[in-house]
Amino acid sequence: MRVASRLGTVFSLLGAFVATAVAMGLIVACLFLPAIGAAGQATNGGVKLFNDMPGSFAMNPLAQQSRILASDGSVLATPFNQNRIVVPFSKISKTMKQAQVAIEDERFYQHGALDSRGLFRAIGSNVFSNGTQGASTLTQQYVKIAIQNEAINSGNTAKAQQAVSRTGMEGYVRKIQQLKYAVSLEQKYTKDQILDGYLNLVYYGGQAYGVEAAARQYFGIHASQLNLPQSALLAGVVNEPGTLDPFTNATGAVARRNVVLAKMYQQKLITRAQMIEAQNTKLKLNPHPVQSNSCANSKYAYFCYYVISWLQTQPSLGKSPKERMATLESGGLTIQTSFNPKMADIIDKQIRAKVPQGNKAGIDSAGVIVQPGTGLVLASGQNTKYSNSPGKGSSATNFAAPDGGYAYGSTAKIFAVITALENGWSPSKTVSVPSYNGKSKAGAPAHIFTHTEIPGQCGLGGDTWTLPNDAPQPRAGSKMSLTDATAQSVNTVFAKIVGELGACNVMKTTTQFGVKDGSGGTISSGPASITLGTSNTTPINLANAYATVASGGMYCPPHPVVSIKDGAGKKLKLSGTTCKRIMTKKVAAETSKIFESVITDPKGTTHGAIQLAGNRQSAGKTGTEDGSRNLWFVGYTPQMATAVWVGHHDTPRDMKNITLAGHLYTSPGGATSSPATSRRRSGRTSWTPHSRASRSSTS
Repeated sequence: MRVASRLGTVFSLLGAFVATAVAMGLIVACLFLPAIGAAGQATNGGVKLFNDMPGSFAMNPLAQQSRILASDGSVLATPFNQNRIVVPFSKISKTMKQAQVAIEDERFYQHGALDSRGLFRAIGSNVFSNGTQGASTLTQQYVKIAIQNEAINSGNTAKAQQAVSRTGMEGYVRKIQQLKYAVSLEQKYTKDQILDGYLNLVYYGGQAYGVEAAARQYFGIHASQLNLPQSALLAGVVNEPGTLDPFTNATGAVARRNVVLAKMYQQKLITRAQMIEAQNTKLKLNPHPVQSNSCANSKYAYFCYYVISWLQTQPSLGKSPKERMATLESGGLTIQTSFNPKMADIIDKQIRAKVPQGNKAGIDSAGVIVQPGTGLVLASGQNTKYSNSPGKGSSATNFAAPDGGYAYGSTAKIFAVITALENGWSPSKTVSVPSYNGKSKAGAPAHIFTHTEIPGQCGLGGDTWTLPNDAPQPRAGSKMSLTDATAQSVNTVFAKIVGELGACNVMKTTTQFGVKDGSGGTISSGPASITLGTSNTTPINLANAYATVASGGMYCPPHPVVSIKDGAGKKLKLSGTTCKRIMTKKVAAETSKIFESVITDPKGTTHGAIQLAGNRQSAGKTGTEDGSRNLWFVGYTPQMATAVWVGHHDTPRDMKNITLAGHLYTSPGGATSSPATSRRRSGRTSWTPHSRASRSSTS
């Protein structure tokens, strides 16, 4: 078997010689042909074949990892399909350059693309000894690996396999083609440029492509910091990265390292003393290698995946989500996000203090902060741990931006208020409380609305709507100002307001402010949906809608990314981030004043539940679905808007007589889970527990 293997290697080298000879135009009819037979008849054709082959070969940009950065510059994740960080030649240590050349191609700086002396030496070694020397130059290796790498990145596995195949006549033709590419490369680039390309290209095992990623993976340092024994070890791994990975085969990797050091000594690159010292150096590997590049291992996994999902909508990264993902994983992008880790830690901590992770009631909660005037998502948090194997206290769903969404209750009333103000109503305009001419299913006094009270295409049609108010019930026929009706969240008054304004007009305002259902479509146009938020939406959409009011009327689509730069540092265009004015400053200021009363009015639904942010304007609204199935508070200052949701993500169900963090809630409402509006200067967000039984049913 050993002899057969050696003969196979010799014939492979003879084939390489034929290829080399063709490339050099030196084949003559009988040279080597007794061993190869009819190949001599192909001599003239071989030379023509070589001349007709494409000769252009460029050192194309390499696939490398991208980086998703938080606002403070910390790394959230490094998406890649190849863990590579391209560095310039000057950022690679001298010993690393020397070690790689010494073991792969010691005459690299003396010969051209082809090394006939090395080829004859390799043939001799394989014929007369047990050696298995190769004869490819470092430039030829670069070409072969570059072709293979390009094929892998394009998903062409067959072409990738062909690039390294040595069998048959097709293998020899490919060898000839690669030789011609090598000639082209040597004519176009300097030796240092080719070596730089090689060191950034090759696989060093352990998920590390290129010398910078390898230095970080194995030693936790940069390529510029590699010392002699470290350089020799990496240079040795290239030959068999699958079997010489230092993490899995330290003995083999060290043995190969010492071979590289011996080569460097033989070539007078280092002294004998340096060789011995380096060979006796104990292997010290990085105790914290990169285990995975995915968002799943990020401390902020939910936000990270939100960023990835948003990036897949960006045309500047490709024509389709699949192409955009490929660009993200190979383009060396730098994605600067708006995410503030300090804010995220605080909101996450406060949410878990109120609704503990893995609580017995199985209740979920999430919060998100959006910056008014930009639409930038600053932070998010939730009371679960990220996991692809959902269980108690864990989930793979980002509750701040889930598919499906959650019923948002009386937080919807802000859109009726805005529509009223835009139609000339004043905050003090009064509306009569409708009569109580029926009862709800629970037996509470209610008003039965008909199509004459809520007419039009978005109205009741032939249906009726039995609608109660929360206790304490306002007196039927009494007058309530728009401000008081908002502060006390009186359902029947708002249904009457929607009927007078036109339900479709309120629906238009709601849509204009970016409120969509959890799947990205339009919310239901029924009166209950328009008036009391019985449709589903997401915390991010709702926080951003309120942020529009906080900004003075500028609507900016919610997004998590500030900028994207490609591998060369060029800024790429962001799509879907343009802001536009959708309400006047006057209407925005009046709206904020009205919703400030929700917090400050002694009869307001959150009075006493919110810790005010100093003397700043603080406004907001509670939202409670019937049966306390979904609880909300959305609040804002001029600097930021926060939405907090509490409920059951998978199967919405009533939340009554529940105990969370040692506190009993008999009939919780939106105020029970209200976050304080945040302090800009301190950067803190508090979430004060509220002990009283809050209003049920869309308060």
